[in-house]
Amino acid sequence: MKFTYCPHCGTRLTEKEIGDEGLVPYCGNCRIPLFDMFSTCIIALVVNEKDEALLLRQSYISNHYYNLVSGYMKPGERAEETAVREIAEETGVAVDRLEFVGTYWFGKKDMLMIGFFARAKKQEPKLSGEVDAAEWVPVTSAIEMVHPSGSVSHTLVEKYIRQESMGFPAGDDNLYPHQ
Repeated sequence: MKFTYCPHCGTRLTEKEIGDEGLVPYCGNCRIPLFDMFSTCIIALVVNEKDEALLLRQSYISNHYYNLVSGYMKPGERAEETAVREIAEETGVAVDRLEFVGTYWFGKKDMLMIGFFARAKKQEPKLSGEVDAAEWVPVTSAIEMVHPSGSVSHTLVEKYIRQESMGFPAGDDNLYPHQ
């Protein structure tokens, strides 16, 4: 979100040189810079002990592709907490272990997505109202079922498959328990 008016007092913003940031929208009345804002979300590839990925169908996202679990961070929440919460809310699946993978910019929606691999025991998903369907599929099949190459979902599945072929995870020290 780019500010044109100050959200505190309604004054039209001007641009002001702010250190190394260059020209930034500035409220002369409140004497504060107002940097562009964006949403922060998690995205998680949930994998069970049989090396199957939990893929979701969510028609509000796509009618053609499966999705990974994703969701918005709440104020005060750590990314790891968001991942565990979103997986439980959307699928009813409890996470045993979680590994941070990386961050990804999703420009289409101005989001910073924080990617995770999540380990969970295979169980029948209990779906939230925002999930149409979910199924466990071999991770090697998941690569063809998610959004095409270049998407965050595809990148996470591809990275998991590549690391798995190199013997990843090597042991419990590559994954850290939740809590």
